[in-house]
Amino acid sequence: MMELNGKGVSKGIAIGRVRYISQVMDKVEKRIVADAEDEVRRFEGARALAATQLGELAVTTAEKLGDKNALLFEIHQMMLEDVDYREAVGDKIRSENACAEWSVSETAVEFSRDFAQMTDEYMQARAADVLDVSRRVVEILLGKQPRRNAFDEPSILAAWDFAPSETAQLERETTLALLTSGGSANSHTAIFARTMGIPAVIGLGESLDESWNGRQCILDGDTGRIILDPSEAEIEAVREKQRRQEEYRKELEAYRGRESKTRQGKEVKLFANIGNVQDASLAMENDAEGVGLFRSEFLYLESKDYPDEDKQFEAYKAVAQVMRDRLVIIRTLDIGADKQAAYFKLPSEENPAMGLRALRICLQRPEVFKTQLRAIYRASAFGRVAVMLPMVASVWELRRAKELAAQARAELDEQGVAYDRSLPIGIMVETPAAAVISDQLAKEADFFSIGTNDLTQYTLAVDRQNQGLDEFCDTHHEAVLRLIKTTVDNAHAAGIWCGICGELGADETLTARFIEMGVDELSVTPPAVLPLRKRVCEL
Repeated sequence: MMELNGKGVSKGIAIGRVRYISQVMDKVEKRIVADAEDEVRRFEGARALAATQLGELAVTTAEKLGDKNALLFEIHQMMLEDVDYREAVGDKIRSENACAEWSVSETAVEFSRDFAQMTDEYMQARAADVLDVSRRVVEILLGKQPRRNAFDEPSILAAWDFAPSETAQLERETTLALLTSGGSANSHTAIFARTMGIPAVIGLGESLDESWNGRQCILDGDTGRIILDPSEAEIEAVREKQRRQEEYRKELEAYRGRESKTRQGKEVKLFANIGNVQDASLAMENDAEGVGLFRSEFLYLESKDYPDEDKQFEAYKAVAQVMRDRLVIIRTLDIGADKQAAYFKLPSEENPAMGLRALRICLQRPEVFKTQLRAIYRASAFGRVAVMLPMVASVWELRRAKELAAQARAELDEQGVAYDRSLPIGIMVETPAAAVISDQLAKEADFFSIGTNDLTQYTLAVDRQNQGLDEFCDTHHEAVLRLIKTTVDNAHAAGIWCGICGELGADETLTARFIEMGVDELSVTPPAVLPLRKRVCEL
């Protein structure tokens, strides 16, 4: 028996045999060619065919996992068009007089290594994408059929890191869980696993290898715990946990459709944090009363250039329509710090968490900001929508943002475009400065939502990305809680509501205290809505 701990990225428990799949780029023999230019043309032909296959995969993925997840394969198509990638392969063919398949393989490994070494988790997740795309090109060049993973019996599938295209084609009936050596919580593999309801644990490192193949395993996607070759007693204990979880899920169903009120009648709205259009359906499935935080930056992170107004409008409109008459609060773009998009060409900074990011970028690049505002206003004609500004620290920033919003409205009026003229504009309170002057900001904002993740980071001067500082990052620190109370009191004094959209919102040990403070709304991940409602109703 061996017990290990990874990182759970998709909840659930699985018991079954491991099927290890080699996902590293197959070793391709280097072959010297007589005509390098002919070989470049051969590469270009395989690249074009791979793009066609990815287009077909996008269609089948849309049917299975929704349009949002199918977008990944359109991005993969764009990766195949990337000039740097194509030139790197061509240069390797020419400089080494090497065959196309070896040149693609070597380029893929180099690009993947570069992505994996980046500090931004989103960019790290692209390491698997470039290997996935390149593997497809190599298989075409070698005349192989694309690999498919199908097994006669349900299995826990293990690999170094699953390729997104393979994850999208998994058969739910025969896939008990996913287990990887590497990977990222933000990878498309993790996202697909959560969407498909497949338990998943990542980050086991070198300890996971082909020797696991065929061995019995317990995987806990809630805790990240892995037990290899478990005893019968351990298996029975896990099955008992599964039974308890199923009973708990049935208990939660009793709270579906109920008001989120304490026994004394104090009410708090329970909204959902979402990161894309697909998550809106999860919010509805979990009975969220609205969307308290729609992270619009996914549109920017998944684009090779600034997303235009129509593309943004369609995404915001889709969420508004999915949520029907429930409020959708769209946070304006929060690029910068740990979320980078190369085409923004942001300057290198020693301390990006305190640098050019979020609203600061919007105020320095008003045309980018107004494009997003116009798209949001247009979407407001199709549902209840609000705007939320991130990283506000001063009153003048909020006033300037509202001026740009007024300009966007004037442009839409001139064009005769319909929108909600009473659309609220609120702010995220995530800097100590905003909390301290929340009495002044409350006179300008329509609502507050407290981002406790950054508020904790800035208040305690602790980098929340630095795992070595975990013991110093006390999310229950009295200074943080006092700033929350001050913000709530000042909001109510000005006649506006105040919610929490950071991770503390789902911390059930603080729920009672937040309600006592007068917090009006808690916005959490979709699966946390019903458990939190149960907690509220039992207070």
